[in-house]
Amino acid sequence: MEAQIGVLFFFMVWSSSAAGEVKILRGTEGGNITLPVPAIDSGYLSLGPKILANVDEGKIQILDNKYKHRLLWNRTTGLFTLTGLQRADSGIYSISSKSYNLTVHEPVSDPTVKRLSVSTESCTLLCAVDQAAETTLLWYKDEEKLNESSSALPLPLIIHRQDFNSSYRCVAASPAEKKTLSVTVKTLCEHNHTNSTDDIRHKRHHTVGIVISILSVVIVTLVAFFIKWKCLDKNKRITRQTQDITITLYS
Repeated sequence: MEAQIGVLFFFMVWSSSAAGEVKILRGTEGGNITLPVPAIDSGYLSLGPKILANVDEGKIQILDNKYKHRLLWNRTTGLFTLTGLQRADSGIYSISSKSYNLTVHEPVSDPTVKRLSVSTESCTLLCAVDQAAETTLLWYKDEEKLNESSSALPLPLIIHRQDFNSSYRCVAASPAEKKTLSVTVKTLCEHNHTNSTDDIRHKRHHTVGIVISILSVVIVTLVAFFIKWKCLDKNKRITRQTQDITITLYS
């Protein structure tokens, strides 16, 4: 008889709460969420019309085996906590006369930022995140929103050199959570730009060195050829003079 009265009481509560205001709760897969209404001495926790747990005289009884190891109840605060959230946990939860519409979203990945290009005037950065439903990307300069994507597609940002000292951050956000990555533009862009300049200078010096080496070899070869030619010419003249003297003597 008491059980029938309890079930009847629950359906009366659930019917009245369903007709009242339903507040929105959002969670992330794998995370936890605590329902904000306590059931200290007695009460029910339901998902739709199904009772998940019953609190009576300061003790909890979990009625759905799927929640045996995922539904926690704090004896002191009377609050229910659902752990290891799954997409299937989305739905309307009721405690006493309060109802909450819980939506469980995919987790948001940490955003990454890389440099696309750098010049003497500006630097182009690209913020990206692993694809996830309902994830958007945003660029902020200090507290000002500069750019926003309507999806998780990579989001570029051009930063002019006069703004390198400002604070920038890329945010990946869903309705349930957000992840933020702060970017030190001066370090990321100027360091790479300096390296690029140094590389160019190094390549120029290397090229000049090669050209000088080749020219040196050519000059040495020409000088050696000239000296050899002069020696051969001298020997020919000496030979010719000797022959002339010999002819004169015999004549």
